[in-house]
Amino acid sequence: MAQKSKSIPKSMGFEDALAELENLVIDMESGEQSLEESLAQFERGVSLARHCQTSLKAAEQKVQVLMQQSDGKDVLADLDADDDAN
Repeated sequence: MAQKSKSIPKSMGFEDALAELENLVIDMESGEQSLEESLAQFERGVSLARHCQTSLKAAEQKVQVLMQQSDGKDVLADLDADDDAN
């Protein structure tokens, strides 16, 4: 497997990062890589895990904001009005 960059693009979605992380775990569990390859995969995995944590925190913050705005009723009403206008 070719070594991938440790940096994760901000545009990478949560699901894509999680899928890549799962594949890395499967590869590493096979035990067929050299120590250097395993270390590179581990580094990539740490970066992917951090990216997933950041994405989850951002989603949690959005949910909290929505829940604080009159239990979400105002936001949902505004969204329904926007849908009717289109």
